[in-house]
Amino acid sequence: MVERLDVRKLIMTIIMILMGIAFLMPFLWMISASLKIEEDVLTFPIKWIPETWNAIENYKEVWTGSMPFLLLYWNSIKVTVLTTLISCTVSCLAAYGFAKINFKGRDLLFLIVLATFMIPPQTLLVTQFLLYRWIGLYDTHTGLILLNSFSVFGTFMLRQFYLGISNEIIESARMDGAGHFRIFASIALPLVRPAIATYAILRFIWTWNDFQNPLIFLRSEELYTIQLGVQSFSDQHGSVYSLMMAASVSAILPLLIIFIIGQKNVIEGIQLGGVKG
Repeated sequence: MVERLDVRKLIMTIIMILMGIAFLMPFLWMISASLKIEEDVLTFPIKWIPETWNAIENYKEVWTGSMPFLLLYWNSIKVTVLTTLISCTVSCLAAYGFAKINFKGRDLLFLIVLATFMIPPQTLLVTQFLLYRWIGLYDTHTGLILLNSFSVFGTFMLRQFYLGISNEIIESARMDGAGHFRIFASIALPLVRPAIATYAILRFIWTWNDFQNPLIFLRSEELYTIQLGVQSFSDQHGSVYSLMMAASVSAILPLLIIFIIGQKNVIEGIQLGGVKG
């Protein structure tokens, strides 16, 4: 019986490894293509290690060419970091309120908030566009940041973790004279740190990769984010795959860095959620 289980586990491990390799191959091809001369990009069979290296020229053209990638990076970093910080703060506070503060109509209000999650974001674009034009937030980074500063998903996700905190701990703190803000900051927040880190990484990735909102709510080229910049770069060099792959690698590099730094917290958050489930 033990041998049979070991064989099954070995087979599943091999299958998962093969699936992982299959998922990584497009990414590895993108990196490989960004290092080649254009003539070698579409050769078959694929030459994963370039025979003629052209990395310096490709990346130099991307970073010093017609598109100001440094400015695009700065715009994306500013919008993404501020959006992530504000969204995490708002979601943490809202989730704690819905989980641990008893007030009249709490459950009904949470259901209303949760129901908005079922509304496709595209249905709100016209209303948001007109509203932003009216209040003067159109074509500004402030407006772009505010669009994603509240997340129903973040509130729901973090509320589930707050519910896992024993009410006895909260009541003991209240009996000692602590208010809700002190309990939130000193007790609840540290206990759900892995969940907050997980949501922060997800929010960072979603905001960094966001193409729709910058496309609609930004008009000035000096305010463009990296995704709009890559699209404009594609319009100019779309037929040159080596340059396009170099631009794509440049665009996703911060996401890889953020995930590598925060993967420990992501794993802890997933494990904590699994235990609670």
